[in-house]
Amino acid sequence: MGDYCIYTDPQKCIACHSCEVACKSENNVPSGASLGKIVILGPKLVDGIPKMSSLFIPCFHCEDAWCINACPTEAIRRRDKDGLVYILEELCVGCKACIMACPWKIPQWNPETGKVMKCDMCMDRIDEGKKPACVSSCPTNALEFGSRCDMSHKTRAEYGKNLLKKNMGAAA
Repeated sequence: MGDYCIYTDPQKCIACHSCEVACKSENNVPSGASLGKIVILGPKLVDGIPKMSSLFIPCFHCEDAWCINACPTEAIRRRDKDGLVYILEELCVGCKACIMACPWKIPQWNPETGKVMKCDMCMDRIDEGKKPACVSSCPTNALEFGSRCDMSHKTRAEYGKNLLKKNMGAAA
């Protein structure tokens, strides 16, 4: 897997779609395509109250990326220094094999170029020491960008704290 990930705090996400708009603008994504997408979950009853939650879903930069394995021209590659998966547009022949191979349908068809595009976590911005456009544009700081290891530890710690809160509340 890539060294980086984008974590969504569903408690902070208001589904404003600023992340999607910033991504489209930064990467010249045509109408109808989306390199990262807000997914709305719910409603789910929480303490008898219906609640909705939202998550931003970018490319996962899989360890054994199906899109890389499906590409007959080796246009989809993994960057050695950080594991990010990206497309060399000049090698893409527009066969759409990667779109069909990805279980999350992350690669998107660009009808303007006749080629496929996908989230590369704004590699150029990362190389400049910046965060991906989607993360930088989030008005509620619901999106966090960091190393997989850091985000994994954070997620586990938050999960543990929530379990403790629930158990302490039940014991009271």
